[in-house]
Amino acid sequence: MGGSTGLGHELFVWVLIPALIFVARICDCSIGTMRIIFIQRGNRLIAPILGFFEVLIWLLAIRQIMMNLTNSFYYVAYGGGFATGTFVGMYIEERLAMGTMLIRIVTSQEASGLIDYLKSEDYGVTSVDAQGARGDVNLIYTIIKRSDLDHVVEIINRFNPRAFYTIEDVRFAREGVFPESTPSRMKSYMSMLRFWRKGK
Repeated sequence: MGGSTGLGHELFVWVLIPALIFVARICDCSIGTMRIIFIQRGNRLIAPILGFFEVLIWLLAIRQIMMNLTNSFYYVAYGGGFATGTFVGMYIEERLAMGTMLIRIVTSQEASGLIDYLKSEDYGVTSVDAQGARGDVNLIYTIIKRSDLDHVVEIINRFNPRAFYTIEDVRFAREGVFPESTPSRMKSYMSMLRFWRKGK
């Protein structure tokens, strides 16, 4: 009985507690990433709630560390959980695709096809003639939903693969022009094919 109890205690100290610390750090780092995102989006309700749970979980994890300062497994679990939690938080943020983004396109090539196609896809587009370091350029602005980013970048690369463009987060946008839904990849290809045939 004594040996069984001792084995159970060893498993609790060397396996279960480090595993709990590891999972707790994943949770609080993931929540922390989401909290920062909601702060950047100006959400004053959800960000404080996430902050409460983030700190609560962190305190539970650090309490176990402070109670067992000589157990190196706890430090490894704490650091490993932080690294994994950072990755998980970034993955969640990417999958949620929240917010809006500004794409700024600078091209010296003919851009009417790109502009017309973006408009046909119901994206709001502003085009300005400008002067670049090597001559006249066309400056194109469009504000899109983050979930549409890959689709819009694909359009840019297809119409003008040598265009220079930058992408920035937008904290607030009012009365923008956005498509009702993100088109599927096949639907996008068919729409682009019809657009090219129409142009010919």
